[in-house]
Amino acid sequence: MNDLTYISYIPLWAVLVSLAAVPLILMSSRKPNLRETWTLLAAGIKFLLVFSLLPGALEGKSAVIGLLEISPGVDLALKADPFGVFFALISSGLWMFTSIYSIGYMRGNREHKQTRYFASFAVCLSATIGIAFSANLLTFIIFYEILTIATYPLVIHKETREAIRGGRQYLLYTLTAGLLLIAAAAWTYMATGSMEFKAGGFFEGTELSSAAMTTLFFLFLGGVGVKAGIMPLHSWLPTAMVAPTPVSALLHAVAVVKAGVFGVIRVVGFVFGPEVMAAHGLNIILAVFAATTIILASLLAFKQENLKRRLAYSTVGHLSYIVLGAALLTPSGFTGGLMHIATHATMKITLFFCAGAIYINLHRENISQLNGIAKIMPWTMAAFVIGSLGLAGVPPVNGFVSKWYLAMGALEADQLVVLGIFILSGLLNAGYFFPIIHRAYFRKGEGLKGHKEASALMVVPLVATALLSVLIGLRPDLFFHIFELAGGIARSITGVVP
Repeated sequence: MNDLTYISYIPLWAVLVSLAAVPLILMSSRKPNLRETWTLLAAGIKFLLVFSLLPGALEGKSAVIGLLEISPGVDLALKADPFGVFFALISSGLWMFTSIYSIGYMRGNREHKQTRYFASFAVCLSATIGIAFSANLLTFIIFYEILTIATYPLVIHKETREAIRGGRQYLLYTLTAGLLLIAAAAWTYMATGSMEFKAGGFFEGTELSSAAMTTLFFLFLGGVGVKAGIMPLHSWLPTAMVAPTPVSALLHAVAVVKAGVFGVIRVVGFVFGPEVMAAHGLNIILAVFAATTIILASLLAFKQENLKRRLAYSTVGHLSYIVLGAALLTPSGFTGGLMHIATHATMKITLFFCAGAIYINLHRENISQLNGIAKIMPWTMAAFVIGSLGLAGVPPVNGFVSKWYLAMGALEADQLVVLGIFILSGLLNAGYFFPIIHRAYFRKGEGLKGHKEASALMVVPLVATALLSVLIGLRPDLFFHIFELAGGIARSITGVVP
């Protein structure tokens, strides 16, 4: 214990609150209003608990609580450090919007097994906050695997042959990744005697050869790279789009893939550290994978006729923005990558909310079917435009802020090739989103008579997240000091004093 750590049960309560809601949700299966009240109440309490940790995080302090000592130096423990609070704020905040949206979606589509859906959702968010607040690799792996299992019922929710196939592929990839992560953690403990996350890493001074270090890094990369959608470990993600749209929003914005890129930054910045990464050329390996993923995913997005699959490939590309920012090993690169965790989350959840609203309202999933829909769904398509512009990096939407710092990071690292990749990707983003917007606004639609906007339970959340994207773009520190947190985390990893 030191001046920057303090004992607190708040991280534990934040993990448990939605887990405590699960039996209440299950017991309320025949009372939908009560069941959904438990969901919303748990979401609100979780966010307030996480928010209460923000003042300490802004001062660089961490709330810690030990759970169970397995053996000397190996224990289960929670630590709400600034990076964990940053991620938990995003996840818990967007879960509130997703919960409201889910009610509108599930009722509007008259989905079956809604109780199982809401219960699984609650377990997923407990696991996500557990990942955010894990003090060490062991705790991280446990919550990482809980998230994998809890997401499976959501992926196969429709229980069609396609859904079951998508769920099996999801488990094949993610459970295999978990085994790699366990092997990496065991090797790390044998080499260093520690698994405790530390800003700047804890590998410096170890006697591992460069070949061994590279092999260990590949184990970690395989472990966290699957959920991060790094090619060629990405193919489960587009396949999982068979799930209901709120689940797609969970996968892409709130929990699963964001847990993956969170894990990448934990590995790069809090296990290996920038100096060790650079000394063994590990950042170059990571940069090559990330840059390749950005370009290939953007090109593959053009080929997708299904709207959710196009959004899925967009996500694959944008996750690697975060990975590439970390691979630069510069303060601005880390700041931009961290900011893109937040900005991509608000923009992509908006786009998936829009896709779901279109499906529930018009039962249309393909881009060629979207002609003229802006006339009957003006709020939905306005939100879609905002999310699209942000992902292309157009100000004042928040995607511009994170991309600006990623570009600055490339310049700090003297990597003009990386800068060119960011610029090219932005143009490709505009290229695969513009046809959707053009169809919606400038082509004559058919079969739209008698239709109007989706229900308020769906439209209000998507408008709110679009508005949040603009507000953060104008004032990155508005509400939650996201930019201040990101800058402080980046400095703690790189050791750069402002």
